[in-house]
Amino acid sequence: MVNQLEKFLLTRILVNMNTKPTDNQHTKRRLPEQQRQMLVAMPSMLDPNFVHGVTLLCKHDKEGAVGITVNRPTDMVLLEVFKSLNIDCDIAEIAEQAVFDGGPVHPERGFVLHSPEKEWESSMSLGESIMVTTSRDVLAAIAAGDGPEKYLVALGYAGWTAGQLEYELRENAWLTVDMDTDIIFNQPTPSRWEKAVGKLGIDIDQLHRGVGRA
Repeated sequence: MVNQLEKFLLTRILVNMNTKPTDNQHTKRRLPEQQRQMLVAMPSMLDPNFVHGVTLLCKHDKEGAVGITVNRPTDMVLLEVFKSLNIDCDIAEIAEQAVFDGGPVHPERGFVLHSPEKEWESSMSLGESIMVTTSRDVLAAIAAGDGPEKYLVALGYAGWTAGQLEYELRENAWLTVDMDTDIIFNQPTPSRWEKAVGKLGIDIDQLHRGVGRA
Protein backbone atom coordinates (compact mmCIF):
# COMPACT_ATOMS: atom_id res chain seq x y z
CA MET A 1 0.00 0.00 0.00
CA VAL A 2 2.82 2.41 0.82
CA ASN A 3 4.41 1.84 -2.60
CA GLN A 4 1.11 2.60 -4.34
CA LEU A 5 0.70 5.81 -2.40
CA GLU A 6 4.23 6.90 -3.17
CA LYS A 7 3.45 6.65 -6.87
CA PHE A 8 0.69 9.22 -6.46
CA LEU A 9 2.40 11.67 -4.16
CA LEU A 10 4.69 14.54 -5.06
CA THR A 11 7.42 14.55 -2.43
CA ARG A 12 8.37 18.14 -1.60
CA ILE A 13 8.62 19.43 -5.16
CA LEU A 14 6.20 22.30 -4.67
CA VAL A 15 7.09 23.11 -1.05
CA ASN A 16 10.28 24.28 0.56
CA MET A 17 12.25 21.28 1.76
CA ASN A 18 13.47 23.24 4.77
CA THR A 19 9.94 24.06 5.95
CA LYS A 20 8.45 21.31 8.07
CA PRO A 21 4.91 21.78 9.38
CA THR A 22 4.23 21.17 13.05
CA ASP A 23 1.67 18.63 14.21
CA ASN A 24 -1.00 21.34 14.35
CA GLN A 25 -0.09 23.02 11.07
CA HIS A 26 -1.66 22.29 7.67
CA THR A 27 0.71 21.76 4.75
CA LYS A 28 -1.13 24.43 2.78
CA ARG A 29 1.16 26.99 1.10
CA ARG A 30 0.45 30.15 -0.89
CA LEU A 31 2.52 31.21 -3.86
CA PRO A 32 3.36 34.85 -4.59
CA GLU A 33 0.76 36.62 -6.70
CA GLN A 34 3.00 37.15 -9.74
CA GLN A 35 3.54 33.42 -10.16
CA ARG A 36 -0.10 32.68 -10.95
CA GLN A 37 0.23 32.51 -14.69
CA MET A 38 -0.35 30.07 -17.51
CA LEU A 39 2.14 29.26 -20.24
CA VAL A 40 0.59 28.99 -23.70
CA ALA A 41 2.67 27.20 -26.31
CA MET A 42 3.35 29.16 -29.46
CA PRO A 43 2.34 27.52 -32.77
CA SER A 44 6.05 27.05 -33.47
CA MET A 45 6.44 24.75 -30.47
CA LEU A 46 7.90 21.46 -31.75
CA ASP A 47 8.18 19.52 -28.50
CA PRO A 48 5.36 16.93 -28.74
CA ASN A 49 4.79 17.21 -25.00
CA PHE A 50 3.67 20.82 -25.35
CA VAL A 51 2.20 21.33 -28.83
CA HIS A 52 -0.78 23.67 -28.32
CA GLY A 53 -0.30 23.14 -24.61
CA VAL A 54 -1.66 25.27 -21.78
CA THR A 55 0.41 24.85 -18.63
CA LEU A 56 -0.46 26.26 -15.24
CA LEU A 57 2.71 27.62 -13.65
CA CYS A 58 2.78 26.35 -10.07
CA LYS A 59 6.28 27.43 -9.07
CA HIS A 60 8.81 29.75 -10.67
CA ASP A 61 11.87 31.07 -8.89
CA LYS A 62 15.64 31.22 -9.26
CA GLU A 63 15.87 27.44 -8.84
CA GLY A 64 13.58 26.68 -11.79
CA ALA A 65 9.92 26.20 -12.54
CA VAL A 66 7.18 23.59 -12.21
CA GLY A 67 3.92 23.55 -14.15
CA ILE A 68 0.95 21.29 -14.84
CA THR A 69 -0.49 21.06 -18.35
CA VAL A 70 -4.29 21.30 -18.29
CA ASN A 71 -5.41 20.52 -21.84
CA ARG A 72 -3.93 17.12 -22.70
CA PRO A 73 -6.32 14.34 -21.63
CA THR A 74 -5.01 10.79 -21.75
CA ASP A 75 -6.73 7.48 -22.44
CA MET A 76 -6.54 6.70 -18.72
CA VAL A 77 -9.63 7.26 -16.60
CA LEU A 78 -9.95 7.99 -12.90
CA LEU A 79 -11.13 4.47 -12.14
CA GLU A 80 -7.64 3.19 -12.99
CA VAL A 81 -6.08 5.65 -10.55
CA PHE A 82 -8.58 4.73 -7.85
CA LYS A 83 -7.89 1.02 -8.29
CA SER A 84 -4.13 1.56 -8.01
CA LEU A 85 -4.72 3.20 -4.63
CA ASN A 86 -7.34 0.71 -3.41
CA ILE A 87 -10.07 3.35 -3.51
CA ASP A 88 -13.59 2.23 -4.33
CA CYS A 89 -15.72 4.28 -6.71
CA ASP A 90 -19.26 3.34 -7.68
CA ILE A 91 -20.09 6.61 -9.44
CA ALA A 92 -19.67 5.98 -13.16
CA GLU A 93 -19.71 9.67 -14.07
CA ILE A 94 -16.64 10.20 -11.90
CA ALA A 95 -14.88 6.92 -12.60
CA GLU A 96 -14.96 7.51 -16.36
CA GLN A 97 -13.44 10.99 -16.29
CA ALA A 98 -10.14 11.37 -18.11
CA VAL A 99 -6.82 11.74 -16.35
CA PHE A 100 -4.67 14.49 -17.84
CA ASP A 101 -1.05 14.39 -18.94
CA GLY A 102 0.42 17.03 -16.66
CA GLY A 103 3.85 16.90 -18.27
CA PRO A 104 6.74 14.62 -19.14
CA VAL A 105 8.48 14.63 -15.74
CA HIS A 106 7.68 11.82 -13.28
CA PRO A 107 4.47 10.65 -14.99
CA GLU A 108 3.88 8.27 -12.07
CA ARG A 109 3.24 11.22 -9.75
CA GLY A 110 -0.18 12.76 -9.45
CA PHE A 111 -1.65 16.17 -8.86
CA VAL A 112 -5.20 17.33 -8.26
CA LEU A 113 -5.95 20.90 -9.27
CA HIS A 114 -9.20 21.90 -7.63
CA SER A 115 -11.45 24.63 -6.32
CA PRO A 116 -10.63 25.65 -2.74
CA GLU A 117 -13.73 24.70 -0.76
CA LYS A 118 -11.63 22.59 1.60
CA GLU A 119 -8.01 21.96 2.51
CA TRP A 120 -6.67 18.43 2.33
CA GLU A 121 -3.68 16.77 3.94
CA SER A 122 -1.22 18.15 1.41
CA SER A 123 -2.67 21.22 -0.29
CA MET A 124 -1.10 24.38 -1.62
CA SER A 125 -2.96 27.50 -2.66
CA LEU A 126 -2.26 28.85 -6.12
CA GLY A 127 -4.64 31.75 -5.62
CA GLU A 128 -8.06 32.53 -4.22
CA SER A 129 -9.83 30.21 -6.66
CA ILE A 130 -7.53 27.21 -7.07
CA MET A 131 -5.39 24.80 -5.08
CA VAL A 132 -3.16 21.85 -5.88
CA THR A 133 -3.23 18.76 -3.68
CA THR A 134 -0.97 15.72 -3.82
CA SER A 135 -2.38 13.55 -1.03
CA ARG A 136 -4.61 10.50 -1.28
CA ASP A 137 -7.45 11.96 0.80
CA VAL A 138 -8.69 14.27 -1.96
CA LEU A 139 -8.90 11.34 -4.37
CA ALA A 140 -10.86 9.28 -1.87
CA ALA A 141 -13.29 12.17 -1.45
CA ILE A 142 -13.66 12.58 -5.21
CA ALA A 143 -14.35 8.85 -5.61
CA ALA A 144 -17.06 9.06 -2.93
CA GLY A 145 -18.69 12.05 -4.61
CA ASP A 146 -17.61 14.32 -1.75
CA GLY A 147 -14.67 16.03 -3.43
CA PRO A 148 -14.12 19.59 -4.60
CA GLU A 149 -16.72 21.17 -6.86
CA LYS A 150 -14.15 21.62 -9.63
CA TYR A 151 -11.12 19.42 -10.14
CA LEU A 152 -8.65 18.10 -12.67
CA VAL A 153 -6.42 15.08 -12.03
CA ALA A 154 -3.08 15.00 -13.81
CA LEU A 155 -0.13 12.63 -13.87
CA GLY A 156 3.33 14.11 -14.32
CA TYR A 157 4.44 17.70 -14.48
CA ALA A 158 6.50 20.05 -16.61
CA GLY A 159 9.82 21.07 -15.12
CA TRP A 160 12.48 23.61 -16.01
CA THR A 161 15.93 23.99 -14.50
CA ALA A 162 17.27 27.36 -13.34
CA GLY A 163 17.11 29.85 -16.20
CA GLN A 164 15.62 27.39 -18.69
CA LEU A 165 12.11 28.82 -18.78
CA GLU A 166 13.46 32.37 -19.00
CA TYR A 167 15.47 31.30 -22.05
CA GLU A 168 12.42 29.70 -23.68
CA LEU A 169 10.39 32.83 -23.05
CA ARG A 170 13.07 34.97 -24.69
CA GLU A 171 13.00 32.58 -27.65
CA ASN A 172 9.23 33.12 -27.96
CA ALA A 173 8.38 29.48 -27.29
CA TRP A 174 5.60 30.56 -24.93
CA LEU A 175 3.02 33.24 -24.40
CA THR A 176 2.08 34.05 -20.80
CA VAL A 177 -1.42 34.86 -19.61
CA ASP A 178 -2.98 35.38 -16.21
CA MET A 179 -4.28 32.21 -14.64
CA ASP A 180 -7.94 31.62 -15.51
CA THR A 181 -9.83 28.89 -13.67
CA ASP A 182 -12.67 29.10 -16.17
CA ILE A 183 -10.25 27.84 -18.82
CA ILE A 184 -8.80 25.19 -16.52
CA PHE A 185 -12.06 23.74 -15.22
CA ASN A 186 -14.97 24.83 -17.40
CA GLN A 187 -13.91 25.18 -21.02
CA PRO A 188 -13.98 22.08 -23.26
CA THR A 189 -10.50 20.63 -23.46
CA PRO A 190 -10.04 21.16 -27.24
CA SER A 191 -10.77 24.89 -26.91
CA ARG A 192 -8.54 25.71 -23.92
CA TRP A 193 -5.53 26.73 -26.02
CA GLU A 194 -7.61 29.05 -28.20
CA LYS A 195 -9.32 30.55 -25.15
CA ALA A 196 -5.96 31.18 -23.50
CA VAL A 197 -4.59 32.89 -26.62
CA GLY A 198 -7.78 34.91 -26.81
CA LYS A 199 -7.12 36.40 -23.36
CA LEU A 200 -4.28 38.36 -24.95
CA GLY A 201 -6.53 39.78 -27.66
CA ILE A 202 -4.48 38.01 -30.33
CA ASP A 203 -6.08 36.70 -33.50
CA ILE A 204 -5.09 33.04 -33.78
CA ASP A 205 -4.85 33.12 -37.59
CA GLN A 206 -2.58 36.15 -37.38
CA LEU A 207 -0.45 34.38 -34.78
CA HIS A 208 0.03 31.42 -37.12
CA ARG A 209 0.88 33.71 -40.06
CA GLY A 210 3.41 35.61 -37.95
CA VAL A 211 5.15 32.36 -37.03
CA GLY A 212 5.23 31.35 -40.69
CA ARG A 213 6.99 34.57 -41.69
CA ALA A 214 9.53 34.15 -38.93
